[in-house]
Amino acid sequence: MQSLMPSAERIASRLRARGETLAVAETSTGGLISAALLAVPGASAYFLGGGVIYTRAARYGLLGISEDAMVGLRGATEPYALLLARAAQMRLEATWGLGESGAAGPAGNRYGDAAGHVCLAVTGPDEATETVETGHDVRAANMRAFAQAALSLLERHLA
Repeated sequence: MQSLMPSAERIASRLRARGETLAVAETSTGGLISAALLAVPGASAYFLGGGVIYTRAARYGLLGISEDAMVGLRGATEPYALLLARAAQMRLEATWGLGESGAAGPAGNRYGDAAGHVCLAVTGPDEATETVETGHDVRAANMRAFAQAALSLLERHLA
């Protein structure tokens, strides 16, 4: 997690200075994004909450996303990451939402995406999505790379 801290600290500083807040919905990073943001002292000023949305039950129970909202969508896509970010942002009434969905490995996912594939989204005053491919299948390394990519995307949109 130490490698995530410089980005998390810069994000925290910007959010605190502007009086803005953040909500996170992550899947294959398993909470690393939230952990990095919460490791910064004073996180309660900007971090409203986050969830690891790893199952349908979590998606509905934590974010209120119904099966009807999923028609035509699948995990590990930019539209799905955007749905996660928007739902987290709205559910927690945050200024910003950050969504992540991917395949950490060592195998790909059931949709045919290779290990190392992740889709990210930022919502709020600015919206953006991004797909990243690490090109390797080492689960823990992909989780860290995905978390770093998500923090970097958020940081760019806070600038």
